[in-house]
Amino acid sequence: MPDPERLTHEPLFKGQVFDVHRDEVRMPNGREVTVDVIRHVPSAVIIPVPEPGHVILIRQYRYAVNRWLWELPAGSVDEGETPEAAASRECHEEIGQVPETVVRLGSMFPTPGYCDEEMFFFRVSGLSTPTHAAEADEDEDIEVHVFTLKEARDMVRRGEITDMKTVIGLTLI
Repeated sequence: MPDPERLTHEPLFKGQVFDVHRDEVRMPNGREVTVDVIRHVPSAVIIPVPEPGHVILIRQYRYAVNRWLWELPAGSVDEGETPEAAASRECHEEIGQVPETVVRLGSMFPTPGYCDEEMFFFRVSGLSTPTHAAEADEDEDIEVHVFTLKEARDMVRRGEITDMKTVIGLTLI
């Protein structure tokens, strides 16, 4: 089956985190449709393992959903940066530690119906405190906590962890 054909392309919005485009597309079945797409750079999701059977989660306020959420640390892959380098950087920025080992576990598209963001998942271990602190993003107010994997997975079952990347990440280790 052939791929859809883009007929027109219109940038609608350019933001700090993502852009929005509207495309007119001819689908393989011949129908022409309008598709709005959020264009988002890839992101690195880290699963910090300070010791076997444990994981570090962060708690932060998410304005879009007006809630404090427990999450795996994550962040965008900067231009010219590899996902692995982004994982190491985010580990330093969000939990104040640097990993000795960064292992890619896979990648996923969280919302492919309207967004092209690809999330790369990494297990990071051999964590140590660096000699210098990382600069935190101005929109982040982060609490760092170590949980056993059982505690974290129980939090998912009880509905205390509702962030999808975190739920998925906890199944990967």
